[in-house]
Amino acid sequence: MSIIHLSAVASQEPSAADLAGIEQEWPLIAAELDLLDAQIAFINAGPYASVLDRRRVRRAERRVLDLSRDLADQETAEDGAA
Repeated sequence: MSIIHLSAVASQEPSAADLAGIEQEWPLIAAELDLLDAQIAFINAGPYASVLDRRRVRRAERRVLDLSRDLADQETAEDGAA
């Protein structure tokens, strides 16, 4: 027995504000997916992981941090303007 009623979920669609929020956060989502790919490749390489594999993970981590900071700055600026 499911506790989620599908008729209630199926009738709800994202609002324009929800879609705009997703669009604004999409670069961060893509960077997090790239980080996950780099981490998976590093783990799968095991003892044969190279310096380049580790560098790829570090670059992906840095990109996630940079985009997170930029997104937080945008939200802070929007809150200050409102």
